[in-house]
Amino acid sequence: MGKRLYFIILVLLVLFGLFNTSSFPGTGAGIDAGDTSWMLVASAFVLLMTPGLAFFYGGMVAKKNVVSTMLQSFVALGVVSVVWIIVGFSLSFGESIGGIIGNPLTYLNFKNVGLDANPNFAPTIPFLLFALFQLKFAIITPALITGSFAERVRFRSYILFIVLFSIILYSPLAHMTWHPDGLLRNLGVLDFAGGTVVHMSAGFAALAGAVFLGKRKKVEHNPASVTYIILGTGLLWFGWFGFNAGSALGANADAVAAFANTNIASAVAMLTWIFFERFQGRKMSALGASIGAIVGLVAITPAAGFVNIGQSMFIGFAAAIVSNYAIRLKNKTVVDDTLDVFPSHGVGGIVGMLLTAVFAKEVGLIYGETQTFIYHVLTLFGVAIFTFGGSWILYWIVDKIIPIRVREDQEDRGLDLSQHGEEFG
Repeated sequence: MGKRLYFIILVLLVLFGLFNTSSFPGTGAGIDAGDTSWMLVASAFVLLMTPGLAFFYGGMVAKKNVVSTMLQSFVALGVVSVVWIIVGFSLSFGESIGGIIGNPLTYLNFKNVGLDANPNFAPTIPFLLFALFQLKFAIITPALITGSFAERVRFRSYILFIVLFSIILYSPLAHMTWHPDGLLRNLGVLDFAGGTVVHMSAGFAALAGAVFLGKRKKVEHNPASVTYIILGTGLLWFGWFGFNAGSALGANADAVAAFANTNIASAVAMLTWIFFERFQGRKMSALGASIGAIVGLVAITPAAGFVNIGQSMFIGFAAAIVSNYAIRLKNKTVVDDTLDVFPSHGVGGIVGMLLTAVFAKEVGLIYGETQTFIYHVLTLFGVAIFTFGGSWILYWIVDKIIPIRVREDQEDRGLDLSQHGEEFG
């Protein structure tokens, strides 16, 4: 692929954007000021999670790959934003086609995405704000995947991959789960804030990426900066309040419940992780505390608005134990998931999804209802096949266009210098 092609494509997309000459339709009449204020803040919180993820991942890799790893997260802010405005939002929330995907023409180039509320999605906030809130979820999902193939992926190939992933995999999954006419939503599958759409999809795509790219030439476990890891964890934890509580789509009781559940699940998971490691004779590390906190946040995401405090504590505890074991099992295989994305986000998302079906008020397994749990189990297998298989195909396509893995000499030199001509410091 020519060196100038990406720039030419960007120019064409900008020119295409000029065809949308109208201002944002509507006046905002009738929207709730409190709900709108909270959702503006929540959207900013969720955006902050992607730079937080950059610090979290960047601190874990070797010093020669810090800049590259952080930029892989950071660049998603730009790439996915453009894709979302042009076609991603319409594919996710446009007029439903068979409950699988949205009509790409419904909101093409943000057409008809205005300042009035859309009662089908969020009746008290501007539809434009709803679209921007959902954008932040679309941004962080492909960024999460990068930890699995860190230290060996070609940057240009990665950009092409996240464009394809956002359109072909993320959008239909978001539509099926969150659109009022979506297939999974109408089956009764519960995903309050993205356990399935974000974390499970990223986890299985990460696993496919780790297998497709193969092991690094030299596998090392020497974090460049534990300080960065702790900073990234703090930013992610902070932003996750917008992620989960914001998914109530208003300043209401569900937002408060999700806020409380988010904090306690993460706190319990963090403590469980470090105490469990000490129980096994290992030191209580800052790295372990950070990973545990993130696993708790991942697991509570699908359940945040459907469970109580005691149940959220159990979800955090269970996810920490299961993910800890998953990392240990992964380390005994040949799969080189560099930053343990699948054991953390994939497995954490699975635990959270299944326990949501167990504990969800009125429809959970503990209330004698089996249908929700059965559909969650079936959805688990469906999402696993769709995202793992679909991602594998996308990696193969990208690799045919631009080799997806860097050369051995570039890997030895480090991706900071070989891909970007910059150094950590």
